[in-house]
Amino acid sequence: MTKNGRQEKIAQFAAGYDEVEKALKGFPRDALVAHPLPGKWSACEIVHHLADSETTSGIRLRRLLCEEYPVISGYDQEVFAVILRYNLRDLQPALDLFRSTRAATTQILHLMSEEDWKRPGWHTESGLYTADTWLDIYSVHAHNHAAQIRRLHEELTK
Repeated sequence: MTKNGRQEKIAQFAAGYDEVEKALKGFPRDALVAHPLPGKWSACEIVHHLADSETTSGIRLRRLLCEEYPVISGYDQEVFAVILRYNLRDLQPALDLFRSTRAATTQILHLMSEEDWKRPGWHTESGLYTADTWLDIYSVHAHNHAAQIRRLHEELTK
C-alpha cells in the first residue's frame, strides 16, 4: 500500500466513530433493540459488537507491532452477541469504549514506521496478517456498520 493510500485509510478509520454516531442520531431509543430486518442485528447489538471488535482489533494491532510473528485468533461474533447479552446492556458504555479505543489506536497509526506496517503475523482464519491487512479491514468496518444502522432506522420508519 502506498503512503498516501494508507493515510486515506487512516483518516477513514479515524472517522468511523463519528459515522456511527451520526447513524444513531434520531434512532428511537425504544427501538434500539428491535430486529426489523429478520436475521440481522439490532442497532444495540451492532454498537456492542463495535466496542468488542474495536478492543480486539486494537490488541491485534499492538501485538503485530510488539511481538514476533504473533498468532492472531479469530472469534465468533455471533457467540459474543448472545453470551455477552448485547441486547440487554446499556449502549452508552459500549459507545464510549468504541470511541476511546479508536482514538487511542488512531494515535498509534499516525506514528507507525514503514517497517511497522510490514511486520507479519498469522491470523487463525485468514492466514498472513500485517498492519496493512488490519487497516484494510478496520478502515471500513465502522462505516459498514453505520450503514446497517441507517438501514435499520429506515426499516423502522416505513
